[in-house]
Amino acid sequence: MTDLQRQDCLALDAADPLAPLREQFTLPQNVIYLDGNSLGALPRSTAARVQQVLTEEWGEGLIRSWNTAGWIDLPRRVGNKIARLVGAAPDELVVTDSTSINLYKVLSAALAIARADAPQRRVIVSERENFPTDLYMAESLAAQHGMRLERVEQGQVISRLRDDVAVLLLTQVNYRSGALYDMAAVTAAAHAAGTLTIWDLAHSAGAVPVDLNGAQADFAIGCGYKYLNGGPGAPSFVWVHARHVNRVEQPLSGWHGHAAPFVFTPDYQPAPGIARYLCGTPTLLSLAALDCGVDTLLAAEPLGGMQALRRKSLALSEGFIRLVHEQLGAHPVAVATPLDARQRGSQVSLTFDGDGYAVVQALIERGVIGDFRAGDKARGDADLLRFGFTPLYLRHVDVFDAVQTLRDVLDSGLWREARFARKGAVT
Repeated sequence: MTDLQRQDCLALDAADPLAPLREQFTLPQNVIYLDGNSLGALPRSTAARVQQVLTEEWGEGLIRSWNTAGWIDLPRRVGNKIARLVGAAPDELVVTDSTSINLYKVLSAALAIARADAPQRRVIVSERENFPTDLYMAESLAAQHGMRLERVEQGQVISRLRDDVAVLLLTQVNYRSGALYDMAAVTAAAHAAGTLTIWDLAHSAGAVPVDLNGAQADFAIGCGYKYLNGGPGAPSFVWVHARHVNRVEQPLSGWHGHAAPFVFTPDYQPAPGIARYLCGTPTLLSLAALDCGVDTLLAAEPLGGMQALRRKSLALSEGFIRLVHEQLGAHPVAVATPLDARQRGSQVSLTFDGDGYAVVQALIERGVIGDFRAGDKARGDADLLRFGFTPLYLRHVDVFDAVQTLRDVLDSGLWREARFARKGAVT
């Protein structure tokens, strides 16, 4: 097989049926953006929509806009759009609060169910490399409920599902390696062991096809600012399977989760269904921005939807991996993401025997934006260079040029300049 050439990538782009979707985004010139797994790009429609909320709905409509502009229904309306991307039914998913807060809600609810059904189960199991906020929340709730959080390696998850495990908490796509769990298979194994499942979809919603109901998952959460393109600080979403949703109350009983919030009764009566997972007043400007972001994904539905986006995502990441192997063999770089496409999300992580942070900073200066995640040195974990592949706006030629730029940075030793090693507050 001959090496992949730039003209090959240009030909792939010319034949790409999803190519017009790129026009939905405002993308800076001379920048290749490979960090959509941390923050999605700006949709062209967002600024005007947020300005409309500011000047017309707030400025002119004032408080009347809760009714006239439909503000009060926006968490449900945007939630129903996201539901189409993750295999949820209408009115099963709602947008509210942050990922951490929604995890607190669903993990509390899951523990309440476990206590009622199997009080002898006292363990929450999660992956050791799960996203830290998930582990922090689980550790806190385990302490509050007299339980224990157990962190296991990815390959040990299924074997650890014994009769002491109440809840299995996993992120479907690992934020470090990009490894993808088979949700249906893992959920089936958990249920066979009598364990409830909570899935964090932060790195899969909008990136890979998800079928929550088809997998018979129990609970799910996810953020709005990565592949859903909702903007920095975009609100999160929460989903609960119909068999659980009315069974228990979530612990943050705010007024928007009340059955009749504008009756203003002094006692709390939870709303039926997923609305009980609402809490405080929704963040309208952020919700409006997220609405635009989700629409960029729904625009792919006539072109094959999430399945088509998944095919392109895998083609982009396969091309990236191939180019890394072809062009970077002289450097201490290795692919840390599963080579089997069935086990890979929409990102590729590389290890580098050197200062990976400095390499990423040098890349950014050269117009290729990825990111860096430090490894746990005490455990011998490698530092990672992470690259996200968002098929809505990324082209095959971008992948080629990104790897060529990485090769130039490594060949020249540019990354060794001291300025690239200086860390900012956000790494």
